This record gives sequence, C-alpha cells and structure tokens, in this order.
Amino acid sequence: MDLLQKQSAQRTNSPFFSSKDGERPKEAVHASKEVPKLFGSNYPISIPFIVVNEFCERFSYYGMKAVLTLYFLYYLHWNENLSTTVYHAFSGLCYFTPIFGALIADSWLGKFKTIIYLSIVYVLGHVIKSVGAIPPLGNLTTHVVLSMIGLFLIALGTGGIKPCVAAFGGDQFEAEHVQERSKFFSVFYLAINLGSLISTFVTPALRGDVKCFGGDCYALAFGVPAALMVVALIVFISGSKIYKIYPSEGNIMGSVCRCIAFALQNRWKHRSDTYPRREHWLDWALEKYPKKLIQETKMVTRVLILYIPLPMFWALFDQQGSRWTLQATRMNADFGGFSVKPDQMQTLNPFLILVFIPLFELGVYPLLQLFHFNFKPIRKMAVGMILAALAFAMAAIIELKINESNISQPVATESLLQVLNLANKTVNVQIKSNSISQACLIYQDPRYLKVPVKTENENFSFNIKYEGTSLTCNHTLSDREVYSLIFYENGTEQACKLVKDLKEKPWKGLAALRFINAGGEAANITVGNANFGSVAGHYGISDYCTLERGYYKNEKCRIGNNEFSLDLGLLDYGGSYTAIIKHDSMGKVVVQKTEDIQANNIHVAWQIPQYVLISAGEVMFSITGLEFSYAQAPPSMKSVLQAGWLLTVAFGNVIVLFVAQTVALAQWAEFVLFAMLLFVVCIIFSIMGYFYTSVDLTASSVDNSGDHEEMPPNSEMKLDLIKKETKL
Repeated sequence: MDLLQKQSAQRTNSPFFSSKDGERPKEAVHASKEVPKLFGSNYPISIPFIVVNEFCERFSYYGMKAVLTLYFLYYLHWNENLSTTVYHAFSGLCYFTPIFGALIADSWLGKFKTIIYLSIVYVLGHVIKSVGAIPPLGNLTTHVVLSMIGLFLIALGTGGIKPCVAAFGGDQFEAEHVQERSKFFSVFYLAINLGSLISTFVTPALRGDVKCFGGDCYALAFGVPAALMVVALIVFISGSKIYKIYPSEGNIMGSVCRCIAFALQNRWKHRSDTYPRREHWLDWALEKYPKKLIQETKMVTRVLILYIPLPMFWALFDQQGSRWTLQATRMNADFGGFSVKPDQMQTLNPFLILVFIPLFELGVYPLLQLFHFNFKPIRKMAVGMILAALAFAMAAIIELKINESNISQPVATESLLQVLNLANKTVNVQIKSNSISQACLIYQDPRYLKVPVKTENENFSFNIKYEGTSLTCNHTLSDREVYSLIFYENGTEQACKLVKDLKEKPWKGLAALRFINAGGEAANITVGNANFGSVAGHYGISDYCTLERGYYKNEKCRIGNNEFSLDLGLLDYGGSYTAIIKHDSMGKVVVQKTEDIQANNIHVAWQIPQYVLISAGEVMFSITGLEFSYAQAPPSMKSVLQAGWLLTVAFGNVIVLFVAQTVALAQWAEFVLFAMLLFVVCIIFSIMGYFYTSVDLTASSVDNSGDHEEMPPNSEMKLDLIKKETKL
C-alpha cells in the first residue's frame, strides 16, 4: 500500500511539503560543505541511512499490524466486530495523522527534526504496546489501556513521519542528478515492500511458533517490531552530520484552506442578488488572496472532487488485515510439509505488488498499446475498483463454502441433538414427533437434528427401542444448546446419558477432543500437552481440551498399573472430536473416534485468487490515481493532493468501522455488500471521469524529473481547459 509514498515522492522533490507559492526551498543547513558520495558516484553517502531507516520502520509498522487483529480476538478476547472496528480505527488514524506531521514539518520543525521527534514517539508507542501484551503485568483492563495508548502513539509516529522520509531522501540529491534521484526512489520503494514482505511473514511466526506465558507470544511479536523501530531511529540519527537539512518551507495547505474558507465566507456575505455574480465561487477570495493561488486552488479542487468516491476502494483493500485474516482462521492451512498462520496470508500482497508493477508496466500496458487500446488513467482506476469488488465477491463465495462445515447454530426455542450409539446394533430413539434411527458408530456417523423446545428448560422422555427391548430416559433440554444422547450397553442392560456438546468450532483453528471411557476402570489420559485427568470407567466422560492440529500417535493412557498408547490419528483444524476408549478381545485398548463438528475443509489456498485480484487492483488504482492527479495540478499544490489522497485511505477505514458496528449481516453477506457498493461507486466515478476536463499547464514548464522551473514572483498561472470530455 505504501507504493503511494514512492510514487508521490517521484513527482516532486517534496511530495507533502512544497515551497510557498512554488518557490525553491531555502538553502540547506549543511549545504555549505560538499556532501561525500558513495564510491565516487553521484549518490550521497547519506542515502543508505535513509533507506535502512525506511526498511526498519516499515518492518516495524507492518509486522505489528499483521498480528493486531488476532491479538484483539484471542488475547483481549474481543469479538470479531469489535476487533475489526478497532483495527480500522487505528488504520484510519495512521492516515489522518500525516496532516499533523505535515503541518509540524512545514510550519515549524522542518523534515529532519519532525522525523527525529515523532520517531521517538513511535518507539515509545511500540514499547507500551509490547508491555501491554505481557500477561503477568496487570489485568485485562490494564492490557486494553496500554494497548490503546500504544496504538495511538504508533499512529501519531508512523503517520507523522510518513510524508517526510521520502521527501527528505530526495532533498539529499543535487538538482542536476535527476536520474540518480529517480533510482533512489526505486530503491526506497523496494525497501518499503521488503520490510512489509518479511515482517508479515516473520511476526505471525513469532506469535504462533514461539510460546511464552502459556500461550501465543504476542509480547515477542510486538517486541521485535519495537526493536526494529529503535534500530531505525538509531540509524537515522547516525547520519545526521552528513544530511542536507532544509528549514521549514511554509504551509501551502494552510494557505489553500484559508483561501477556500475566505471565499465561502465572502460569498455568504454577498449572497444578495444585488451583487454581481462571479465566474467561479473561488473568485470571491480575490479581495484577499493573489490570483495565482486562487487559480491553482481551482485546479486542485477539481481533482479533489474526483477523490470523493475513492475511499470505497480502500474500505475493501484494508480488510486484508481484518476480515480476510479472520476468514483464514476458519480455513485449513496445511500445505503438506508445513502450515501457514492465518495472519501470514497478508504476505501475499507485498509479494504480488513487487511482481505486478514490472509486469503491468513492461507487459500488460505495452501490449494494450500494441492493439491501440487507449487505456486512460480513469479507465485504469475503474478497472482497479472492479478487480477489488471481484475479490470480495470471491471472498463471499469462499465464506459460504466455509459455513457448510460449521454446525448449525440453535436459535431460541430450539436445541440440537445427536445420538452416539455405542452398542453393537441399531437403536431407534423417539422424541415427541421426531424419530431417530442410529446404527452403531462403526457403521454410521451421527448427525445433529433440531428438537423444538417450548421453554428455556423442558423435560423430555426419550423412548428407546433396541433389539426388541424398550427403555425410557428422561432428560431436560435447554434452548440454544447442543447435546449428545449416549446410548450404551452396561452388561446385560441398556442405559443412556445426555451430555452437552460444543456449539461452535474451537477458536484459533485448534481441534477439540473429549474422551468416553467404555472400560470398567478409570483411565488417566494425556494427549500432547493436554491432560484429561482421570476419566471414570463405565462410560465416564471427560471435558473438552483443545489441541494444535496434528497427528497424535502413541499418546499416554494409564489404567490401573498398566500403561497403554492411544492412536488418535489426525485432529484437524477446527474439528471437534469424541474418542471412545475400550478393550478389545486381546485386552488391548483401542480408540474409536467420531467427528462431532466437521473440521475446516476449505483450504486457505483458495484465498490466493482474491489476493491476486485485489493486488492487481491496487497497482491499477493507486499508482495510476497518483500519476493522474499529480499531472493535473501545479507543482506547488502537490502537497495538498498528497494530503487529499491519504485522507481517502483514512475515510475508507472509517467506512469499514461504521459497517462493522452498525450493519448486522452474516460475513458472506457483508462481503457481498462491500462488493456491490464498490461496483456502484465505480459507476459513479466513471461518470465523473467521463465529464472531467483535463488541464493543460501552459504557463509552467515541467522537466522530466517532475521538478518545475522557478517562475517570476509576479507571474500568474494561466489555465487552458481542454474543451472536450475525456471519455474515461
């Protein structure tokens, strides 16, 4: 996603901080002495410090963010909607705070000091966040408070330095070294994506593979990104004596906002028909602001209006770290010799971005040109939106398939019941109007049936027929619960027990297991790290224990003074199992296993197509959008457009936050809703693009580097609007 940092920085030497009224920045503080170059090239020796700093900072940010949703869900024990809401509130804040960082750097501290001071805030936020993930330090409220404080400081830090670092790197080059500066931005962008790629794979592995304090090690998963941010700060400070450092340059965004505010205020004061109309509403600022600023503001507002539909794309895109990660927790992640963590699937996006950018630039776009297809910028952005919508349509289909393996949730006035027939012959069970015929478990797996329950707790008589004999068992069922009626032979007599089952899949993709001891003596059972304790004989039943997915052979079972090994086979992701232990004719202990809740049977690899679609959509939407909007504004206004672009990302996260808290839909339906909304927005955006007229900046010359030549102080920007519709 931070490809927009590189693209915007390439367009001007300073993407967010432009000189006031298009003037060149003041002389650099350290420009009086010659800056050393790398190995006799034209690359300043300060560049490696900036690139390494960016790599470490992006590792820090994306590594922490990769495990954030599961931290909320499993560590803070929030539900999926609240976890999604806070995740996107944090993501949105990270794209609101660049405005704050821009104002500080532009009007007060300059880029260098802004990076230093806000990086310290950034590090402090990481440290607090990591401390909040240490279980012995306080109760749940303490962890929540520390986590929120840490995330706020991280958002302030990462957002504050986001517009500064790339531009600061561009400042290090001499004006004539255009080619070297362009290559720097390519290396800078590579550092961003490598940091993202490596961190989104490593930190989930640290979380899941390393155990601390009796569970997943979130403290380590947050601590490593914190350490990388410390490294980033140290590396950046280490190069301070060799940087070119420019002072603050003036706040063009403030000038634009004040100009717009004055025009609206002045127009309101002169709203009477007695005052002559003006050609454009911004012309009402002529009493106070120069024509050049007003003309440039007109150009910017036309592009900003095109930005209005864009947040919907980011609303879908940023759900890779929330809803898509949660979807991955309900899927089968086994790839034969290895398994992936649900939050590691996010690694696909930066990997695919690195593949798709050269593929599109060197392959797809030139191929379309060979066929004389005019793939204009707004068309590219519209196609990017369609690809993202298709990705969510695919996610909805996968979600429906996932739901097929879930147990049907009992509603009010309803229970679910299955019969576990541990006898040797078929048994028939009559419950009111429901009749269940269940063969022995060896021949037939049980299945759940819905049983109407009139009150919260209703007494039922279970009329059982077995081999010509009849038996009546009386039990109480509660609504919204799931039960197993266990029928067994106790010597020459028959008996039954009613036990509660799990109502939903085990969390975190674990497998749930319980034992029924059909032997005559108590059995002490240990499976993996789970101790089931002593399970009483004569059909005693253990509690459920959760286990990591895997094959379990030679598990310990002690009966009396004898120790036996149990072969349970595969306990798969999300499955719930009942294992019945009994003695065979040879006196050995054998295990019969039944699957109460089906394991996750949709493989996580089915998420790859949706990642491919949304990553391709990002390349077509994000890069093209920045190139188009920057081409339509004067150089002095590029900072305003960068601010507007970042705000579209922020408001996209606000949309997800709103939907997660207010729209009560099944997950597949929510995916469909987002896909449909983006399709509608795509149509609106295409119509807006059809009627958009391009701008020809005839009064300013632009060189190949994207830096504009200086204009005389009193010159005015002349606009020639091409009087034709762009037709996308």
